[in-house]
Amino acid sequence: MNDAQIIETAQQALLITMQISAPILIVGLVVGVLIALVQALTQIQEITLVFVPKIMAIFLSMFILLPWMMNILVVFMESLADRIVAGG
Repeated sequence: MNDAQIIETAQQALLITMQISAPILIVGLVVGVLIALVQALTQIQEITLVFVPKIMAIFLSMFILLPWMMNILVVFMESLADRIVAGG
């Protein structure tokens, strides 16, 4: 592998990392904002109120999106293994 192929593989890996993590991070962000809005409207300023719904939403989104994430990772790993077998 030459330098260009290594850089291309690293770019693909970073893009896949962002692609896989973005939906889960967005779910956490949306749930956090909604709970902050409810706290501001009701004037309940309990800091621990945010954690349980956010964790539950993130785990649920991971459970739902896991097949899609695994498919993306398998396709990337197969292309990477093909490059390694081909010698570059």
